[in-house]
Amino acid sequence: MSEHRTKEIKIRCTEAEYQSLQSRSSKPRLAEWMRDVCLGVREPRSRTVPRVDPALLRQFSGLGNNLNQIARALNGEHFSALDRVHLMSALSALQRDLDVIREENTGDDR
Repeated sequence: MSEHRTKEIKIRCTEAEYQSLQSRSSKPRLAEWMRDVCLGVREPRSRTVPRVDPALLRQFSGLGNNLNQIARALNGEHFSALDRVHLMSALSALQRDLDVIREENTGDDR
């Protein structure tokens, strides 16, 4: 005969903590997933493709194309040293902005 669950554990968490648990859960019900994790039930890891907004991907693609055009221009044209410093500064700022966008959308903090 199977054992019935009669004990209840209540926890409090912030909205952010709850959303984090929900996003990590591989089960339809959070309680089932938490039991498995906390009691050491091993589940095979599956490599899931992160969900990314297609509009965000298009923006990144466009930015990448623009960066490639800038790199080609820099390599092919004769710019003054000051022009190159300004361009490198602008590209560095763009890199920082892209890193922030990537982290906000993927949780990847490289």
